[in-house]
Amino acid sequence: MNKVQLNPVGWISQLSQVEVSKLQDITNSELFGVFKRCCLAVLNSGVDEDDAELLFAPFDNFDIRLIRRERGVKIELINPPEVAFVDGQLMRGVHEHIFAVLRDILFMGNKYAFVNQKAPSESAAITDMVFDMLRHAQALEGNDDVNTIVCWGGHSIKQHEYKYTKEVGYQLGLREMNICTGCGPGAMKGPMKGAAIGHAKQRYKKGRYIGISEPSIIAAEPPNAIVNELIIMPDIEKRLEAFVRFAHGIVIFPGGVGTAEELLYLLGILMNERNAMHPFPVVLTGPEESRPYFEAIDEFVGATLGKEARDKYQVVIDDPQEVARILKTGLAKVENFRRAMGDSFSFNWSLRIDEAFQTPFEPTHEKMAALALHNEQPVGDIAMTLRKAFSGIVAGNVKAEGVAQIKEKGPFRLNGDPELMTRIDNLLRSFVQQQRMKLPGSEYIPCYVIEK
Repeated sequence: MNKVQLNPVGWISQLSQVEVSKLQDITNSELFGVFKRCCLAVLNSGVDEDDAELLFAPFDNFDIRLIRRERGVKIELINPPEVAFVDGQLMRGVHEHIFAVLRDILFMGNKYAFVNQKAPSESAAITDMVFDMLRHAQALEGNDDVNTIVCWGGHSIKQHEYKYTKEVGYQLGLREMNICTGCGPGAMKGPMKGAAIGHAKQRYKKGRYIGISEPSIIAAEPPNAIVNELIIMPDIEKRLEAFVRFAHGIVIFPGGVGTAEELLYLLGILMNERNAMHPFPVVLTGPEESRPYFEAIDEFVGATLGKEARDKYQVVIDDPQEVARILKTGLAKVENFRRAMGDSFSFNWSLRIDEAFQTPFEPTHEKMAALALHNEQPVGDIAMTLRKAFSGIVAGNVKAEGVAQIKEKGPFRLNGDPELMTRIDNLLRSFVQQQRMKLPGSEYIPCYVIEK
């Protein structure tokens, strides 16, 4: 049996005896099981596998223990994956990420009761929790420079698209912007890699490459090698709110249904009339070969949410420098607005996010079938409902619990207004045809059925 003990690093290295006792009290809880799975995913960083079952299958004998010490806790890894080691030593970045998992899943998870449905449910309390988690991760420190760009996009994009994300990241790095992504491969890794080179060229010493994930998807998107700050939010809704309140601008690269979900979430918030005055630069961009993807997305948004929604973003094809210039100009407007509002530069408190966008949606066959997919409702509600539908498809594609449901009960069934269902069907078919629903080379079996 191979055992490795890790000394604590970062904020979690200084705990009171009461805090250590609370951590030890939950070692046999459901929360500790989530912690163990997330740690195993982190230890498998860089492995090209988006199926959680296949990723975890070789490590049935993996275990993890907390060892009490006077000033905190050590972590003992039992039979960890060899890929996390170099000449017998655990990679330093992986070491740090393991304690980030401890901080976010065990310490903060115990504080906010993530697994027993007693977490904050009111809108203001949810935002306070998101802030508290970012603060404990020390992510807000250094975010006052108004230069954090959140990048969204697919984790299994084509090679020419990946190269394009690196070029955009390089142009952002040259302009001393920092990168925050979902922390995985593909469009989440490329901008970080490019920005790292741009930062080096400019001798910029404060380069940040922040990855924000959540437990149910981290197996498909473990931290890439560039991530130097890892944050794990309790669910997809808290993750999305963290992105939006932490960001000073957003770039959306080619992706699949998950990227569409993120865009719909963002548009639903930006179309709230109480956010009408907020400057929030959003750019959709990719190489020339990706034009059909953005045309399909743009057409879908225009047909379902209208011109107002399309006005919230710009589409830039094959021009990384223009993307960086748009964002640089936009950041100046963001800074001026925050200053005028007296709002924080590091966390966007004044952005209104309604409770419906914060409440976790756990897709089941019953909930997916009951979604109000019709046009006779406010545009913001349409965006929220479409986002839930796409979130369910993401779960059915890559999340362990969603995949298990599909295996047991068959595909999710979506039904609603015939016109809207046709538009959803056409968009999803375009994603399938462009091989954006699974890793390249694998056959995609839909986890959904569109009923018209």
